[in-house]
Amino acid sequence: MLRATIKSLLARKLRLILSGLAVVLGVMFVSGAFVLTDTLGRSFDAVFADAYAGVDVGISGEPKVSGDSGQAPPVLPATAVSTVRQVPGVASATGEVAADGAQLIGANGKALTSFGPPQLGENWTGESDLVKLREGRAPAADDEIVVNAATAAAAKVAVGDRVGVLTVAAPKQEFRLVGIFGYSGDRDSIGGLQEVAFTEPVAQRLMLGETGVYTNISVTAESGVADTALRDRISAALGDGYVVKTGQQLSDDSSAQLKQGLSFFNKILLGFAGVALFVGIFLILNTFSIVVAQRTRELALLRAVGASRRQVISSVLLEAVVVGLLASAIGLGAGVGVGALLAYAFGQLGGGLALAGVGLPATAVISAFAVGLLVTLVAAVLPALRAARIPPVAALQDVATPDRPLTRITVAGALVGAAGGALLGLGLAGRAGDNTLWAILGGVLVAFIGVALLTPAISRPVVSVLGRLFSWSVPGRLGRLNSGRNPRRTAITAAALMVGIALVTGVSVILDSAKGSITALAKDTIQAQLVISGSRTGARPASFDPAVLDKAAALPGVRLVDGEYGDMAMVDGRRTWVAASSNVAALTRIFQATATAGTIDRLADNEVLVSSDVAAGRNLGVGSTITVQLARGEPRTYTVSGIYSSSQLTNPMLLPVAATSDFTVPKPSQGFIQLAEGTPVGQVQPQVEALLADSPEVSVADRDAFISQQTEQLDSILTMIQILLALAILIAVLGIVNTLALSVLERTRELGLLRAIGLRRSRTMWMITVEAVVISVFGALLGVVVGTGLGAAVVRALNSEGIDRLVLPWGQMGLFLGLAAIIGVIAAVLPAIRAARINVLGAIAHE
Repeated sequence: MLRATIKSLLARKLRLILSGLAVVLGVMFVSGAFVLTDTLGRSFDAVFADAYAGVDVGISGEPKVSGDSGQAPPVLPATAVSTVRQVPGVASATGEVAADGAQLIGANGKALTSFGPPQLGENWTGESDLVKLREGRAPAADDEIVVNAATAAAAKVAVGDRVGVLTVAAPKQEFRLVGIFGYSGDRDSIGGLQEVAFTEPVAQRLMLGETGVYTNISVTAESGVADTALRDRISAALGDGYVVKTGQQLSDDSSAQLKQGLSFFNKILLGFAGVALFVGIFLILNTFSIVVAQRTRELALLRAVGASRRQVISSVLLEAVVVGLLASAIGLGAGVGVGALLAYAFGQLGGGLALAGVGLPATAVISAFAVGLLVTLVAAVLPALRAARIPPVAALQDVATPDRPLTRITVAGALVGAAGGALLGLGLAGRAGDNTLWAILGGVLVAFIGVALLTPAISRPVVSVLGRLFSWSVPGRLGRLNSGRNPRRTAITAAALMVGIALVTGVSVILDSAKGSITALAKDTIQAQLVISGSRTGARPASFDPAVLDKAAALPGVRLVDGEYGDMAMVDGRRTWVAASSNVAALTRIFQATATAGTIDRLADNEVLVSSDVAAGRNLGVGSTITVQLARGEPRTYTVSGIYSSSQLTNPMLLPVAATSDFTVPKPSQGFIQLAEGTPVGQVQPQVEALLADSPEVSVADRDAFISQQTEQLDSILTMIQILLALAILIAVLGIVNTLALSVLERTRELGLLRAIGLRRSRTMWMITVEAVVISVFGALLGVVVGTGLGAAVVRALNSEGIDRLVLPWGQMGLFLGLAAIIGVIAAVLPAIRAARINVLGAIAHE
């Protein structure tokens, strides 16, 4: 039996290779994700090990707002440095300023951006074994800076140039670049950091907003003093309010924070790999089902000569195991390459991260083979059981695969689909508790299985209707009839394409509905003709000089101006986003806000305005008090003076503008300008642009352009999802190719007879092409319908979150159907050529 199984595999190499490709692609994604995270994880370990190589103990302050990595760093008083220096065992203690938010303006007049590594503003503490000046000298005057070589190269500046710098606590300032430094090992930066180093008082003033303070203290120990012992001594000397760690702890903790972000990215990749493998199950199931049907006489003969049902099942499953093992091994190799390529791209995007060598973690190997074998075995179970039920007498008959009734599979599909819908509804309604995400994902998965089981019942009538578009010729009519000949086979092939199209369509419906809802709300709410804003490229939003607001208000034709600030804070011990307005009266008029209680057109320094949702959720009313801890300073108590409708202002809580001095970024990130009636936008906009000359990271746009900018991120998300789901669609295309190739082989004699009675090669190819196009368009149509239903369900569940408009992407749905037709044509190329090249006499004699 083993020899028979091996011969069967060798005789059907091509069709099994096509099946294995689905597993190869899915396993490639899985193993590539683990290789990527392993490579980047070890790279981050090396980066932080270098960064803290000269630090035995590091000291920082307790963060004011928990869990917010983008907040202003807590500051340490200069007296803390003196205290640490007096601790026995301390060789040196250096107060350091290092805060994110220093942007160098390049030679092109644009501020440097970063899509990952911080843009640090620091105090220059001198050269060390790690840091060396390559050109120039250290900064000595308040208008002098040095930068690392990576920053100088990115900005295209040189020693001696006058350069502008944007910082957290001050508007643009001009400096003389007097030096460029690098790191040991001829490195231009560590981990892609952009660094601008000032003199100490300037760094404190521009990055921390006050002098005489530091963000951290770096300590080196005397010879023979253990790091842990010194850490404990320093901690005891400083008391509460300080975080004291060894250099190794700092390195490990910093690396762990980035790895946590990588784990999220890893889960996204694994999720899309799961979709690809789920689609691959349809391909493998179809392949083994067709192969078993074609081997009916062969398997029956094996049963007649003594093979048991268990042996037949084992034979089919052994074929699946071989396919799974080979595909997993190839997919693992491809995954290593993909992981290395993604790591390189990540490193370049992250500013030139020095990558550790590409490794092969055990998780990648184990997951590759476990997933590959599991997918092929699950897909082969049903065909194996079907093979075991073939009676020995079938060896003596000219057996055709009969059309089995669809009643049971239709009923099963209805039940499974209903269960999936119920689970999805439970998740969307928020009734699954902590398992909401799993309920939604499980509901979608089960719903897809239910639809796949229902598909055979609708495939014949739908395919018949679609096929009529091509029935103007004999080959077209034959292709239409062939596509509906075996509903189960057509359904499984179409279902593979349906999954990818449904997910893309569903996401498109959700995102387009979100865009439509946001756009409608913004147009109804924002009564400002011009908006000042910038794109967020790092941990902190783009901001501008508050003086711009006063200057804009003085321009002819300007009626109202408001600037908005924002930050994360702890409000009564809970993390809450808070905002502030430069002109509350203007804000309420621009956003047409109405008071549900109290007064909302003015705000004293000890008062706060809250939305109706926040008031209800926290049981607040006019006169209630709250305690707010901002990124800087001490906690302050505010009294609620007014409550506004939540649908009108997006910010849940509005503090007085005086509070912004303790914000992470004490400058406005947005400005809204309402013009006097009859004033053209084109008259005022250039004047506002001129006021923003010293803030190159922000710009002014009309309201419609601003709204469009805010929704562009949703378009980027959709594009990323489409790219990742393209893998699942590619596997579905392979499924169509495989099904047609096996179908051509199965119908060899039939094709020979058609050729014998006059069907030309070109018409034979057209017949196969029509069959492929009908199946692929059917799958896409099914995907569009299912995806629209899923997207509409999600939009309905999100009505309370502000997404109250259902927008159907008709253009994209039409594009999907058009692409499905093209996919069908492409998928038909090889099977059609094979069908056209059939030897007529040999085909007629084929059994």
